[in-house]
Amino acid sequence: MSDVFDRRTLQTRSLKERENRVFVPGDLVDVERRSAEIDGETASAVQDAAGAILNARKNGRPVILAFGAHAIKNGLAPVLIELIERNWVTHLATNGAGIIHDWELAYQGQTSEDVRTNQNEGTFGLWEETGRYLNLPLVLGSLYGLGYGESVGAMIEENVLRVPGTGELEAILSGVTDSPFWKRAAAADILDKAFDGYFELREDSFEIAVRHAYSKYSVQAAAFRLGIPLTGHPMFGHDIIYTSPLCSGAAIGRTAERDFLRFAASVSRLSGGVYLSIGSAIMSPMVFEKCFSMAQNVAIQNGRKLHDYRIFVNDLYVSDWNWSKQGEPPSDSPAYYLRFLKSFARVCSQLSYVCADNRAFLSGLVVALRSLDS
Repeated sequence: MSDVFDRRTLQTRSLKERENRVFVPGDLVDVERRSAEIDGETASAVQDAAGAILNARKNGRPVILAFGAHAIKNGLAPVLIELIERNWVTHLATNGAGIIHDWELAYQGQTSEDVRTNQNEGTFGLWEETGRYLNLPLVLGSLYGLGYGESVGAMIEENVLRVPGTGELEAILSGVTDSPFWKRAAAADILDKAFDGYFELREDSFEIAVRHAYSKYSVQAAAFRLGIPLTGHPMFGHDIIYTSPLCSGAAIGRTAERDFLRFAASVSRLSGGVYLSIGSAIMSPMVFEKCFSMAQNVAIQNGRKLHDYRIFVNDLYVSDWNWSKQGEPPSDSPAYYLRFLKSFARVCSQLSYVCADNRAFLSGLVVALRSLDS
């Protein structure tokens, strides 16, 4: 008996059969109402962040915003889209779940299944369209050197998947075209999935239509359209698309690696800029600290260091530890294990933590930016 689970034995269901809890446009955030909820220290922090962002952009410095999946589920897509359309934010980053929820909303106008119920029924995450139309653009995008978020964003914006023909793939594999090894490996992955019967190949390239009726609510589509990086930073096994037999670990690795390096490139330019971490307890701090170290390593080699950047962290946790005055807590303190504070406090003397609902914080931020940038 094999000790590897065979995903081909799974029975999937259509998204049309799934009951969801989040809908567009009905559940989109009311920016004016939510922004009115903030006062006191939170309002001051929002104004501080808005001023720092506009100062950074005036000086041509980057503003990076990393967000957790709940920012999408909380109806903040229009806010995130405005931030990049107005050139206030130059790089967006999210985790694998953020990519999924954004795509499901673009595809069917709803997302967020009842996990408790569906777990007990053995249906959680086993949805045909999500597994197919998120894995397939990654498998195809990896052939052309696209990133994780870029591959999905292109599909949503253009409503098609471009599939190479067998002639092109065989030319890559045979060495007729001068292709790097990763491209040959990507071509082999496409052939492997096609030969297993998960999608069709033809002699010549062709397009698969994938209609996204709600694409105007997609942050990924907007980022692709505007040429703004939206990088996806998944962790293998964390997301429902890994249950699909169309899933290719190699393709995920290639696209996610490109996004990691694009994120690192943005962090390397952070001097004088701003980093915002919104509702991301693990992905944002963990990816940032590696990229920051890489960026600092190269900066020091060139006789300088990253400097004069601001970091704003927004989450719901009520912190009872003053990181700026008390330093890093001891390892027997629960605060020591809060990555979304510890990782940033280690590298930023101007760390600002804002304890607030992300709907209120980002709504307040965009209202403040509109006022200051008018």
